Amino acid sequence: MARQKTPVALSWSGGKDSALALWALREELGTEPVALLTTVTEDYDRVSMHAVRSELLRAQARAIGVELVEIPIPAGCVNATYEERMAAALASPPLDRVPAIAFGDLFLADVRAYREERLAGAGRSGVFPLWGRDTAALARQFVDAGFEATLVCVDPSQLDPSFVGRAFDEALLADLPAGVDPCGENGEFHTFVHDGPIFEAPLEVELGEVVTRDGFAFQDVIAR
Repeated sequence: MARQKTPVALSWSGGKDSALALWALREELGTEPVALLTTVTEDYDRVSMHAVRSELLRAQARAIGVELVEIPIPAGCVNATYEERMAAALASPPLDRVPAIAFGDLFLADVRAYREERLAGAGRSGVFPLWGRDTAALARQFVDAGFEATLVCVDPSQLDPSFVGRAFDEALLADLPAGVDPCGENGEFHTFVHDGPIFEAPLEVELGEVVTRDGFAFQDVIAR
C-alpha cells in the first residue's frame, strides 16, 4: 500500500521563490498543496512587502488550481498582531487540517528557526523544499524552465532602483552587481511570477507606475 503523503499548505508570496517551492513540491515530492496562504496588507489590498495587487494574487491561485487563503494584516503590522492573525488562520478551514506548512526559504537560518518555532507552538511542522540550494543555479533553473517574472520591489540600499520593473531573465542575472544574491534572498528585490510550468495558463499583465514608499521602489503590475 502506498504511504499517505502528509498534507501541506504553501506560504505564497506570488514571487519567484514560492513559485519554485510549488514546482519542487509537485515535481520532486509528488505533493499538491491543500492551500496557498498569503498575508495581505488590508489598508492597500496588496500582498505584504511585494505590494502586488490582491486581484493578481487571486489570478495566480486560479491559474495554479489551488485554494488561496488570504490573511489580512494592517500596514506597519507588529509581530504580536501578525502572530495572532496567523494563528487564527491556522485554526480555521482549510488550514486546521494541514499539519505542515511549506516555505520557499533558501538559506536564512534565523528565518527558518523563527518559522519552525512558531509552527511548533501551533502543533505544525515546516517543509523547506529549496533549502540549501545554490541560488545562482536556482535562478538559472527558474529562467530555463520557462518561468517569467518581474521585479516588483527593490531595496535601494542594496540594489539600484532602476532594476525595479525589469524582467527576471538572463540579462538581469548578468547585470546584477557582485554581492547581490541572484534570488534576492537577502531582501535585495522581490518578484511577481506571471508565467511558468506551475500555471495552467499565463497571466496577462502590464506594467503601471513606479513609486517610492517606505524606503523601497515598487513597480505596479496591472491585469490586462
